[in-house]
Amino acid sequence: MSTNTVVETQYAKIEGHNIAYQDVGEGVPVLLLHGIPTNKFLWRNVIPTLSQTHRVIAPDLLNYGESDMPTDVDVSINAQCRIILKLMDALGIASAHVVAHDIGGGIAQLMAVNAPEKVNKLVLIDSVCFDSWPIPEFEPMLEPGFEESTSVEKFSGILEDFIPNGVYGDKVPVDEMIELYITPWSNEKGKSAFFRNMRRLNKEYTEAIVGALHNLPHETLILWGDKDEFQKPKYAPMLADTIPDSSIKWIEGAAHWVTDEQPESVSESLVAFL
Repeated sequence: MSTNTVVETQYAKIEGHNIAYQDVGEGVPVLLLHGIPTNKFLWRNVIPTLSQTHRVIAPDLLNYGESDMPTDVDVSINAQCRIILKLMDALGIASAHVVAHDIGGGIAQLMAVNAPEKVNKLVLIDSVCFDSWPIPEFEPMLEPGFEESTSVEKFSGILEDFIPNGVYGDKVPVDEMIELYITPWSNEKGKSAFFRNMRRLNKEYTEAIVGALHNLPHETLILWGDKDEFQKPKYAPMLADTIPDSSIKWIEGAAHWVTDEQPESVSESLVAFL
């Protein structure tokens, strides 16, 4: 059962903005960070297993999902890192395992570098890193005038076409993914928020911390779909070579949306590691 139907969404006021999150289970906290263009529901098929043994917190990043979408606030991964650390404080979480996907992985790397005492174990899933992002598929949308000339309907269609390109094979519930991930963007406010997020995608944040990654003390699991066309598989061994106490686990026959494609494999890997 998808957790979006059974887990209550709660809100915390961080820097004056409502941050939506799900908080379920008891035990050592595990923080789940999504990427773009998804939201907390990325983890809906992982939370039921993880929450049997851990307290699981899955927030929507600022400007994503059910969190506030302010028009004049920094939404770079650097700013998101700061907000997530404050969310942990607001929820009384001194430290947590951090499990992160896509640009959430960039946020998690910044957390581990900037606030290492807040991070226990680290899991990077098909994560942005080094110069791996923004992906070429997003570049046309950054062209001058594209946002202004693109209707909500056309934009939603672009995202609906984009999502299936991140799966491998035909056994994945793409229609459910599109509904959960695209709905927050499918109005004028959401469309504007998406483009603000796009404009703040900047590889300089991850390139700047490469040196610091060499000194990370955290035990780190690198989970990667071996068919990922968005975050290329070549980056997994690059991360493993950079982070001292790290190992790679390949999700075979999966692309970018591994929690949708193979939730059982992801859940089993997380339970075994955490």
